[in-house]
Amino acid sequence: MKKRQTKSTSLSRRKFLTNTAIAAAGITIVPRHVLGGVGYTAPSDILNIAGIGVGGMGAANLKNMPGQNIVALADVDWKYAAGTFNDFPKAKKYKDYRRMLEEMNKDIDAVVIATPDHTHAITAGDSMNLGKHVYLQKPLTHSIYESRYLTELAKKTGVATQMGNQGNSGEGTRLFAEWIQNGEIGEPIEAHSWTNRPIWPQGLERPQEEPPVPPTMDWDLFLGPADYRPYHPAYTPWNWRAWWDFGTGALGDMGCHLMDPVYFALNLGHPDAFEGSSSQVNTESAPIAEKVTYYFPERKKLDKINMPALEYTWYDGGLLPKRPEGIVAGKILGDRDGGAMVVGTKGIIICGTYG
Repeated sequence: MKKRQTKSTSLSRRKFLTNTAIAAAGITIVPRHVLGGVGYTAPSDILNIAGIGVGGMGAANLKNMPGQNIVALADVDWKYAAGTFNDFPKAKKYKDYRRMLEEMNKDIDAVVIATPDHTHAITAGDSMNLGKHVYLQKPLTHSIYESRYLTELAKKTGVATQMGNQGNSGEGTRLFAEWIQNGEIGEPIEAHSWTNRPIWPQGLERPQEEPPVPPTMDWDLFLGPADYRPYHPAYTPWNWRAWWDFGTGALGDMGCHLMDPVYFALNLGHPDAFEGSSSQVNTESAPIAEKVTYYFPERKKLDKINMPALEYTWYDGGLLPKRPEGIVAGKILGDRDGGAMVVGTKGIIICGTYG
């Protein structure tokens, strides 16, 4: 007597036949959990990334890209960059970023740049012209002209670009803007931002000594588009921010963080005028301390508040705005690195360095 086939055995047989056919075709189906669970990145979503300027902030940027493929690293100072080289031993190492882009063009999808300010525009521009997406550390450029150049280049090339401004990526900046725009402090009538920078030497004249260039550094590549000057350890690493040929001083370094929440909240646009005062100035480096006031015209009204003309003052080198009434004695305004404050007709709001 023929045995009746049950539903269970029928399903098992169909499953067996299906698996047999797949095996015969040379196909293997692997469950997703075998490939990776939560947070798994498919190979098609992995980018080949190159870094230019990887000894300082560039190192932090690259460490914040887990799961991506770091294929190449370029830095003019291999001693300063040694830690990053060790973190990514499979990445090819270069001193000249131009050589890196030439040799590895087809193997690079995007470039992360954290060089001194004076080489931001040239490194980003060369990368964008090759069709590479760019993440460029703040401040965007060394001059207004260079910012306009990169803006037009981004439109022309169509690549994805972003400036590294950590605070703008956080919730604090948005809450700051939402509370102001909701009318919590009334109409904004003045604003202030301040920083504890410079935390490097400023107000300096050019050193006269000419020590030898370290064997791990290519000084000509560090200079890049800047006028030639002899090497001196007063310039790099880190302290380049003080020197006008390489950096943009305390305002250029931290203004993009500390002024961003206010700009974002108040739709400031461009000022009509500005005035500044500072400690003694020279043509070589930024002053030890400065105060700059920008005068902004009336802006378009938001849903709940008017945007009247406004004075916005920047302070660095230990200078601070007048403490508002009601602040507890001894309480730090903002945080230890700085802060921003908007004064309205009904109240005052203060945030820390990164919003």
